[in-house]
Amino acid sequence: MTSDTPTSPAAPDGPGPAPEHGVSRKTLLRAAVAAGAAVPLIATGSIALARDAARTSAGRTLPPTPFCDDGDDPTPDQMEGPYFKPNSPLRTDLVPAGAPGTRLTVSGYVFGRNCVPLSGVLLDFWQADDAGAYDMAGYRFRGHQFTGATGAFTLRTIVPGLYPGRTRHIHVKAQAPGEPVLTTQLYFPGEPRNSTDALFDPALLMNVRGAGGGKEATFDFVLDVDGGPGPDPTDPPTEPPGGTWTAGRSYTAGDRVTYGGSAYLCLQAHTSMTGWEPPHVPALWRREP
Repeated sequence: MTSDTPTSPAAPDGPGPAPEHGVSRKTLLRAAVAAGAAVPLIATGSIALARDAARTSAGRTLPPTPFCDDGDDPTPDQMEGPYFKPNSPLRTDLVPAGAPGTRLTVSGYVFGRNCVPLSGVLLDFWQADDAGAYDMAGYRFRGHQFTGATGAFTLRTIVPGLYPGRTRHIHVKAQAPGEPVLTTQLYFPGEPRNSTDALFDPALLMNVRGAGGGKEATFDFVLDVDGGPGPDPTDPPTEPPGGTWTAGRSYTAGDRVTYGGSAYLCLQAHTSMTGWEPPHVPALWRREP
């Protein structure tokens, strides 16, 4: 889905019933977070459903449904391509010092199908540099991060360059704790090659605008998962990693652990949490023979 903010339907002429769906619950939640408003909490202390945010913000109750009701299907998947590398650094800024290119900030939220913002979602980004080349020797313009308590993320990078056969795009893998990996790509509006790139999908267009000498883009992911937000990553422990896998421990690429009688190799630095056991997150762990 793109992150264009839906507008409310125009009021009908003359008397009559109000539109059934004036403002989507997810749109209201996103607007409340962007405005700095407190996100409503349920009794357990976790983030409330988007419908609860809508009830609080709009002063009226919207009919509850199990899925997002503003036309948002789960974000489409796309091919990984030949340039993915595991073990990317944990960082939100992908731009090396002195790198040329138009600066770009991408921000947005990750939601589940029921409009719940998802925290602790792994987002692994990679892209071409300003000249259209991927760094296969190191990790320039590669990095992963985790969504915060509101499901929000921010990525600082550059507008990727073009290379033969493709339009401009940014690759990403998204994975909620204990859930399958979504591999997809984000696209730029108004690119001439959008009409000739066989992989281009308009459902994956970002909303892009100029910002000073750079650009700002927004995009919201909808993962095909149910349930509430996951736990935030915790501070790393003082004891060294290794041995039996445990939650709440900081692991780095190359660490080896055992879990359920099997051995696993860590592929990306991260802090473990319940739901991210090695068999469930192939983006983070590889089972060894």
